[in-house]
Formats: sequence, structure tokens, C-alpha cells
Amino acid sequence: MNSLTRRLSATIFLAVLASLAVFALVVSAAWWWNFEKRDEAYIRQMAADLAAEILPSADAGPAELERVLHRWAKRTRTDLTVTDANGRTIAFVGRRLARDGPRRGPRRMPPGVIDVPLTDGRVLLVRPDPDRRAPGPPFGLPIALLLSLSTIALIAWPVSRRITRRLETLKQGVEQQATGDLSARVAVQGRDEVAALAESFNRSAGRIEELVQRQADLLASQRRLLANASHELRSPLARIRMAIELLDAQPDDRRNLIGEAQRNIAELDQLIDEILLASRLETATPVFDEVDLVGLAAEEASRVDAELALPDGDVPLVHGDARLLRRLLRNLLENAARYHRSDGAAQPEPIHLRLWPAGARIRIEVLDRGPGVPADARDRIFEAFYRVEGHSEQAGGVGLGLALVRQIAAAHHGTVWCEPREGGGSRFIAEIAVAMQA
Repeated sequence: MNSLTRRLSATIFLAVLASLAVFALVVSAAWWWNFEKRDEAYIRQMAADLAAEILPSADAGPAELERVLHRWAKRTRTDLTVTDANGRTIAFVGRRLARDGPRRGPRRMPPGVIDVPLTDGRVLLVRPDPDRRAPGPPFGLPIALLLSLSTIALIAWPVSRRITRRLETLKQGVEQQATGDLSARVAVQGRDEVAALAESFNRSAGRIEELVQRQADLLASQRRLLANASHELRSPLARIRMAIELLDAQPDDRRNLIGEAQRNIAELDQLIDEILLASRLETATPVFDEVDLVGLAAEEASRVDAELALPDGDVPLVHGDARLLRRLLRNLLENAARYHRSDGAAQPEPIHLRLWPAGARIRIEVLDRGPGVPADARDRIFEAFYRVEGHSEQAGGVGLGLALVRQIAAAHHGTVWCEPREGGGSRFIAEIAVAMQA
């Protein structure tokens, strides 16, 4: 246990001990005062009761009177004196008390003496005996206080140590996290402020670990993206270089070579655009608004001569980024167009684009009659730069098109997957959340 924890533990312990010590002293002083001091109202009432009910009459004689006074003086720890109307002492016990002047004249009583007139003219004088002390504890007040403080200390120390022990555990968790162990957590014990502090630390530690892990995943993803992109960029660059070299060697084939170079430049431009978009999706938050997905689908379907199918009812608006949703539709349709076969038919079957509500989401389906996707590759085709085995670069299927579709769907709280289509081909299905109702 370090010095800080020791100081805190000692501070709590001494604070509890001092508070209880002050309380004990106050109680002891009050107790001592109660036995040492006599309230005048209490003494006067006691004397009145004694005079009215216990003292014998004037005819009983001094001996009987002194016997009664002696018994009650011992019980009440007071000096008692009975005088006649002229102030002469009839009987007394303890110190003899007297007053100056006649009974009916001005009263000048000594300090602390109370006089109680009797019905037969006598006067009872009462004074607490200052030399007699109330019985204290058998072992004395200092020893009693010492024993009380010792008992309090035995109780207070475990309580203070329990509090500081939990703080020490929390400190160890912070130090463990500071060394780089982001999985460090502390046990939550009790339901007090220290437990709330431990819960707050655990939440903060979890959030820090999540952010650091997200940053690490982002950096790893960026490294993979950069490595794959650098590899894929070499192919169109090499083809452009070869076309330029052939321009000098085969000037008669100039038009075809320029067309090939332009196609490769377009491929480079699209690949760079996809890389930038993928990077933005990982680092920036899309700007969501209500989007008319039907309008976007109609525009993108017309670009590849796809057939758009809509449900009988209205398609609700979606809550999303219009630019990203347009890119999702375009990538799915272009991917279908790349593999779609007409088989030489006079009226070839078109690519189909379907939209309809599916619970709290909108389902987008793109159907083609291509060669289909092997079962073991239906999930991997959504990875960046993944190529289905047996497909050449010229056949397409390389880049970020479908990977962007998955990222955009995830950004809209949705998902995307691929299924085989009845009769051959593939069915790509994406679902995104419907617009939030006001």
C-alpha cells in the first residue's frame, strides 16, 4: 500500500475516531453535570414534597424530626435544616443552614440555599452538599473514555481500510491500463461512491479499448487497401504503357491502341475514385436525409437498360445519403452488366432491378443471367480486390465495387448478400433502413 493510500486510510480513521471522541466527551460531560449539579426547580419540588408528606408535625419533637431529616439527606445528598418562624434552628442534618431576618420579613438566603415554608410556620432550608460527589464509574472517567475510544478504533479501522482498499484496487487498474493493458477492469464492490467510480472507470476503459481497437482496425484496413490498390494499379498502367509503345511500332493500328489506352485510363479513374470513396466511408460519417430510392433506381436502371420492378403500393422514403445510395445501385447494376449474357437471343432477357418494402427496411434485388458465383465465394466477393478463381483481369471482378456496396449498406444499418438465381445467374440482395417517421 503506498503512502497516499495510507494517508487517506489514516485520515478517514482519525476523522471517525475524533468525531466519536468528541461525542463521548460531550455525553460524559452531560452525565457528569447531571450528577454534580442540581437544578433549583428540582430541589425546590423535592423539598416541597418532603415538607408536605414526610416531615413529622411540630409536636413530634426534634429527635424524630432529625431522624427523618437524616434519612432523606443521605438519599438526596443535601443539607437539611428546619427552623421555627423566628429563624431558630429546630433540627438539622449536614451543615447547619440559617437565614437572616424574621420569616415574614425580607429574605436574605445564603447562596445555593432554598427555603420552603411549612403550613405550621416552620421553614425547611435545603442546600445540595457541595463536598459530596455523585458516584462515577468504578474505574474513573479517563479510563472509561480510553476504553470507549479503543472500542471505537477497533470498529472504525476495518471500515476505513475497506474503503481505501477498494480505492487501491482502482488505482492498480488505472496503472495497469497505463502500461498498455487496455483490457484492465476493476471489480465493482458495493453501491456507494467508490463503486460508482469503479463503474465509471470500467466504462471509460471499455470505450478507450473500443476506440483504440477501431483505430487499429482502420489502420490495418488502410494498409491492406493501399497494398491491394498499388497492385491493381499496375495492370492498367502496364497496359497503357504497352499501348503507347505500340503506337510507334504499329501506326496503322493507332485507333485501336488509343481506344485501349482510354479504356485503361477510365479503369484507373474508376479505381482511384473507389479507393477514395472507401477511405471516406471508413473515416467520415455519411450525411443522412430522406431519399427517394425509386427515383435513384429508375435513373441507374436506364444507364444499363435494366428492367425496374416496383410493388403495387408506394415505396417509402429511406433515411440515408443519396450520393452513397446511388453508388450502391450503380455498382450492383454494373457488376450484373459485366457478367450478364444475352446468349445471342433476338430479345435477350434484361437485367432486373426490384424494389419493395421488407418490414422496417427496403429490399433491393439485382438479378442477372451470368455464370453465377460459387458457394464458397458468395461472401468473399464483397471483400476488396477479391477475384473469383478462374476469372481473368479482363473479365472484371477486380476492385472495390462490391466491397463498397457492403460498406454503404452497413452505413445505412443494412446488409447485402448474394444468392444463386433460379435458371442460372445470380441474385444480389441489399437491405437498408426505411426513413425514420417524424
